[in-house]
Amino acid sequence: MLKMHLCDFKRIGLPPRLCGFGIVIAMLAWPALAANGDDAGDMAWGMMTVELLGGLAIFLFGMMQMEEGLKAVAGERMKGILAKLTVNRFMGVGTGALVTAVIQSSSVTTVLVVGFISAGLMSLSQSVGVIMGANIGTTITAQIVAFKITKAALGMIAVGFAMLFIAKNDNTKHYGGMLMGLGMVFFGMHVMSEAMGPLRSYQPFLDLMRTMDNPLVGVLIATAFTALIQSSSASTGIVIVMASQGFISLQAGIALAFGANIGTCATALLAVIGKPREAVRAAIVHLLFNVCGVLIWLPFIGFIAALMTGISPAYPDLTGTARLAAETPRQIANAHTFFNIANTLIFIWFTTQIARLVEWLVPDKPLEEEAIIVRTRFLQEELLSTPSLALDQARMEVMHMGETVDSMLKGIMPAIIQGDRQALEAIRQMDDKVDILHAGIIDYLGKISRQPLSGEQGRELLQLMEAVSNLENIGDIVETNLVVLGYDRVRDKIEVSEATQQVLQGFQEAITRAVEAAVQAVGHRNERAGQVVIGMKEEINRIADSAAAHEARRLIAEEPNRIPAYVLEVDLIEKQKRIYYFAKRMAKTVMPAVLQRE
Repeated sequence: MLKMHLCDFKRIGLPPRLCGFGIVIAMLAWPALAANGDDAGDMAWGMMTVELLGGLAIFLFGMMQMEEGLKAVAGERMKGILAKLTVNRFMGVGTGALVTAVIQSSSVTTVLVVGFISAGLMSLSQSVGVIMGANIGTTITAQIVAFKITKAALGMIAVGFAMLFIAKNDNTKHYGGMLMGLGMVFFGMHVMSEAMGPLRSYQPFLDLMRTMDNPLVGVLIATAFTALIQSSSASTGIVIVMASQGFISLQAGIALAFGANIGTCATALLAVIGKPREAVRAAIVHLLFNVCGVLIWLPFIGFIAALMTGISPAYPDLTGTARLAAETPRQIANAHTFFNIANTLIFIWFTTQIARLVEWLVPDKPLEEEAIIVRTRFLQEELLSTPSLALDQARMEVMHMGETVDSMLKGIMPAIIQGDRQALEAIRQMDDKVDILHAGIIDYLGKISRQPLSGEQGRELLQLMEAVSNLENIGDIVETNLVVLGYDRVRDKIEVSEATQQVLQGFQEAITRAVEAAVQAVGHRNERAGQVVIGMKEEINRIADSAAAHEARRLIAEEPNRIPAYVLEVDLIEKQKRIYYFAKRMAKTVMPAVLQRE
């Protein structure tokens, strides 16, 4: 039943965290709503539950809106920053913190890291520092939520709404969505706080909250809760809301924050099921770092609480629950940040050792087993909510597909000229991998198209669709035309002269260079590489004319099988020119519109 409801939520577009929150709140609210009048006293359980759920909905939707605005404004630059600033472990920590603070998801940062590892742009030991930094980045939300600016919340919502729906500039709209989301976060907190007010005098609830003073209980509850809603930022925000009503002590809040750090690992662990070893290792690094950090600091919660009390703002003019409600939210947010920074300072010196441990825990599969599996390497579902990052992953997958096509091109001419049926069959089977990758990329791009895209992102998506289709056409030419010509050569026992071999090989090398440059142009959005491909037109025509002239001279020479050989070699030249045509079309997808018409 639970699985069915979650699937229904997913089908109508609600994210898993909303589904999890709804289920948890329903489970908590049902006993209260079902209680009889004697147990419930004079408390209006129905109204309080409605207000709490409504405030929670506003809070969550605001958080999602704020995250989407941040991603849209800065997401385009995040991948580049992550790729360039991880030259050492310390830069990796800073970069991971920055990227995660913007995209508000350590899981997404981990997915990006997996892509870089798979592409050979980052080692596992380098990724450890980035993952540590990602944990620091997630504490930004708690720091924001701890500010009490509820009086400005409605104004922020109004201004953000106006920017979002009146402005014509995409960036202004994104900033408006971000501001409106932030206002909704604070307004949702205010509504939840007001709804929880009556619980201050409800003794059974207060008794339940006192059980949180046991650190182990608090860690376990927060771990399960965060794993269900799949957002440590959201669960930490709820903890701060409860603290703002004086329901939990500082030590209980710290324990709950610890559990949230462990629970957030569930998202990454679920995401890597069935994924390559690199993805599993990155998720295990995340889990080990958080669990070990909690185990180290769990006995010292009292020390952390005392330290946070000393460095956080105090309100000595208040007493009792009022003072607890005023001071504890900021103290919990500071403790959350301190915990993650302290863990990073402890473990940053052991990134290499951590990487070796994880590689030992998750060894490589046997080569034979890996060779059987044909799958996309970089396409991650978790990035679809950030189209700029998802499009970058699609580009990397196009380059992965291009590597296979390049191998086909480099191997086809030797197989045609001198190879046997087995060599030709090996080339033909490579196209099966090309077809699988093509289908995977097109399906992924289709999913991206269902996300809200800017005008530039929409154009980029169409360019990638055209580019990957051109690359697939090249693979089909090799499989359905060139391989067949090779079979004809074997069947008719045609001997290709040494001089003709040199001509055909030279032509093939030029075509291969053009395809390689076209793949680089698409993969790196490199206009210069695209210009190189387009500029090769005269060279290709000159080589083709020279090859045709050579074949004409061979036709009148006294050689055995000269007619079948002439037909075979002319067909080879024509198919090679066809491959260049598709390479040029690929290159034009990254060129300005004026040059595309040339």
